[in-house]
Amino acid sequence: MNRRNKKSDTYHLITDSTAIAGMFEILFGFIRQLMEIPESDQQLCRQYFRPFFAPKGTILQAAGTIPKYHNFIAAGYMRNFQYSEEGKEITTDINDGPRFFTSYYSFIQQTASNENLHCITDCTLLRINRVDNEVITRTGKHSQRFVEKILQHYLESSRQRVIDSNTLSAKERYLKLLKNHPAIVRDIPINYIASYLGINPGSLSRIRQELSS
Repeated sequence: MNRRNKKSDTYHLITDSTAIAGMFEILFGFIRQLMEIPESDQQLCRQYFRPFFAPKGTILQAAGTIPKYHNFIAAGYMRNFQYSEEGKEITTDINDGPRFFTSYYSFIQQTASNENLHCITDCTLLRINRVDNEVITRTGKHSQRFVEKILQHYLESSRQRVIDSNTLSAKERYLKLLKNHPAIVRDIPINYIASYLGINPGSLSRIRQELSS
């Protein structure tokens, strides 16, 4: 079985203050799309989140391990993937711009995850460990509410993907992705997109050729 074995410790801490300030502004901008974040909660984030750089190809979290961190992607693309019984990679999630990206349930429950977090490109991340995440959730004015909103969004996205896979054709699934997440279609390798949509790569190539002709 040809499984990726790039070490998960290849990322490193970012120390440039200007870059760090920009990363936190991206985080706060993302949060403001869902709700306001008071200055006191912003200060908690600055205190407990740590800025990291992870190069392309890094497996940030390997399947079979308990997630240590909750990750916010400030820049770059990541995917979650699992292995089928035959050893085939199945992409289950891809980010489109800045967002939180973690094996969410396993992180909260501290159980082993069956997902691999793979950096498709170089990524800059804000990371927080489980203990510090509990501190922010417990002491922040609106942190618990934000966590609930993130969970609701995750559940709704997962539910919609199941509905789409059962009701839409391969072409319709691709067109919906193209409409709602054009950056993924533009920037992500076709084999990852095909796996994410549950489409054979050859079939997806033909769909794209048909649409471009």
